[in-house]
Amino acid sequence: MATPSNSNSPGALYWAPRISLGALAIAFLIHLNHPASSFSLFSPSITPNAESVTTAKTYCYTSILTEAGSHKQADCFSISPDGKFTKVFNSAEDVLIVGDNDYKEDGGNNLVTMRGHVIPGIWDGHGHLIQYGEFLHSVDLFGAMSAEEVRTRVREYLKDAEKEGEGSDVGSKENWARGVGWDQMVLGEMPSAAMLESDPALKGKFIMLDRVDVHCTWVSQAILDLIPPESLPEDVPGGEIIREPGMGVFCDNAMDIVTSLWPRPDAERKKTFLKSAMKELHKVGLVGMNDAGVTPTDLKVFEEASRNEDWWTLRVYAMIECGERNVFCPLKADAVKTIHEDGMLTIRSVKLFADGALGSWGSAMIDPYSDKPSTRGSLLVNGSTLESLARSWSNAGYQVNIHAIGDLANRYAIDALEAALRDACPKGTSLKDCQNQSHRFRIEHSQIIHPTDQARIRDLGIILSIQPTHATSDMAYAESRLGPNRTATEAYRMRSLIHDLQVQPVLGSDFPVEPPNPFEGMYAAVTRKNPHTGKNADGGDEGWYTEEALSLDEALSGFTKGVAGGMFTEGKTGVIREGAFADWVVLDEPLVLAALDNGEGLRKIKVRETWVGGRKVYDREEEKQKKAAAAGGKEGVSEDL
Repeated sequence: MATPSNSNSPGALYWAPRISLGALAIAFLIHLNHPASSFSLFSPSITPNAESVTTAKTYCYTSILTEAGSHKQADCFSISPDGKFTKVFNSAEDVLIVGDNDYKEDGGNNLVTMRGHVIPGIWDGHGHLIQYGEFLHSVDLFGAMSAEEVRTRVREYLKDAEKEGEGSDVGSKENWARGVGWDQMVLGEMPSAAMLESDPALKGKFIMLDRVDVHCTWVSQAILDLIPPESLPEDVPGGEIIREPGMGVFCDNAMDIVTSLWPRPDAERKKTFLKSAMKELHKVGLVGMNDAGVTPTDLKVFEEASRNEDWWTLRVYAMIECGERNVFCPLKADAVKTIHEDGMLTIRSVKLFADGALGSWGSAMIDPYSDKPSTRGSLLVNGSTLESLARSWSNAGYQVNIHAIGDLANRYAIDALEAALRDACPKGTSLKDCQNQSHRFRIEHSQIIHPTDQARIRDLGIILSIQPTHATSDMAYAESRLGPNRTATEAYRMRSLIHDLQVQPVLGSDFPVEPPNPFEGMYAAVTRKNPHTGKNADGGDEGWYTEEALSLDEALSGFTKGVAGGMFTEGKTGVIREGAFADWVVLDEPLVLAALDNGEGLRKIKVRETWVGGRKVYDREEEKQKKAAAAGGKEGVSEDL
């Protein structure tokens, strides 16, 4: 399988740092001809007026990439107090001379000069904010290679929770443990409650562990004992209770049976989760995210925190997920539209669910699974209900986003969105134009799509929200699940979407299912290899189905402009231009240099700074100093923050 001819082509990203700051006269003229509300950087005889000092601040860097795919170069920009770019321009070269230090501030001119290479603020197009924060306060099972390793991590968590007062908010905290990240493909067998019970230290503990894709939950015997045996149904529509090799795992709709038993964190605890999540996301350069499913109760927490808490530093575009999945609840008090003028919280869309996940054979397929011919997966809702829901939400004025992984689920999702468009669009108008201009319906994940339905997506202009690291995480078993033909023609499409279907995908990670680092996502998109190992599923150096790899420009666009198009903020987010929100990320070297060695440097990038609305929300050096101070100034403090 050949690597795409342009997947390693530097394009605009290559030339950005190489454009000389030399055309000083031109830059000077451009600057002088800019609106008078900004101040001069060049003539000491010109003093900015008081208004300009208080209404604008200018930052200059070694290089600034204004947007993916752009040849427009800059090294300075000005921002307003309300956190928007007011000017993006090239300066005189001497502005960037900072001597031995990386930082220089000219208070008189309200000018800050720094070394570093700037890219637009990065967004994650599909994640789960509270769940990620909860994950940071729970048992991390990602990468656990055996049942014994799972038990060890749970034991350590319970021990730490007892010391630190973490864990559940009710009951005896040392007796409760929540976690995520196990995978029966790695463990070698489907787990059961007995596996946890075999450890004397875990007997009687209330343990609930989500699978890596969060579509199955593994519970302890103490949890099972809370369920009257006669209340357990033999069959669960849209779900499954795993009974072999023993009870303990509940998948998809059957998860409701056990998750309803877990003590719910209160609003203050959820704010702790949100604060922790935002802090960690800024460390990897994220300025915003699309939250793919927030209940009305949690939306109330979002609304309160986003207006009153100074730690709310991440832009959030939230999709409503009703308290009960796949219902119509826009009239519920806390499920109403919200659009903050400062761009910090937007609620104008809904999340519906068509099927489960591939790893647990839950994705709904047109034909049976190749490695399990007895099943075609699970639809969480039938096609007619999904269509009715899409039309109802659309008619109420909401963007409709549908979780669909299997090819049958994607077909039903397309059917539903097409029906909603036919309802909403004026007769005689193009459904594609109507979709692009007003509705922007999306399919979340869209991992396996029949070729016939790929053409329908193109014709309707449906937006596909894709997570590149899902392909590299699933590549170890995807072909055995789907067979070589379905894998080659239907699964994990990326490049063909852009080049053949003319679709600009929204890219993300689905954190905490996958790590939120967008540079790992770009690496997976560009190389089709695992960002943690740099290898394919067999441990080799070749990428997996590299004909579907993206160029670096395309990958960066998916995490910036692509997300913007999927949430109606093009020109406002994911770019550095006049009028856009002043969000940017500072790197140690130009992004393109990290990608030159077959993209290997992408997965090793450490963000230097992250800025949201002109406010610095992460500084690597400051974090390192804080960590050193907390460690008592000891030598050898890790820089891997």
